[in-house]
Amino acid sequence: MIDMVEPHDIDEDAPIFAIAVAAELSGMHPQTLRQYDRLGLVVPARTQGGSRRYSLRHVEQLREVARMSSDGIGLPAIVRILELENRVQELHGRVRDLEDRMRAELEKRPGARVFAAGSTGNVVTLRHGTRVRRATEVVVWRPRTPIAPTREDREQPADD
Repeated sequence: MIDMVEPHDIDEDAPIFAIAVAAELSGMHPQTLRQYDRLGLVVPARTQGGSRRYSLRHVEQLREVARMSSDGIGLPAIVRILELENRVQELHGRVRDLEDRMRAELEKRPGARVFAAGSTGNVVTLRHGTRVRRATEVVVWRPRTPIAPTREDREQPADD
């Protein structure tokens, strides 16, 4: 029995399509794909022999380039848009990685990192479920140097 692969199981970054297949999937001529590669617009992976291999993400980018081009957007602007989209994709991946690491850290040590401010203002580590004893001191602030009186203070008569 052959296992069927679900669409969401395919790695969209896997370089699996030859240029002819990518051209067919994107609705473009293979020469257009070669030109976009030379311009740095959509740069496929290469095999050891130097053949281009496109991923599902590349095919989607090629379709997006065709849409933007038909809307009148020039190639330099499309290059910049794709660079920004790639950067956003990279940052999303980093955020997911950091969230996973944070989640793993929290699961590994639940409640191990609880902090509070001590009576002197220092950061104090507490065990999970404990509270800081409430301080009852009152701190009065008094400037070291007297503040010069304002013009209003000097113009008002003293209430002697």
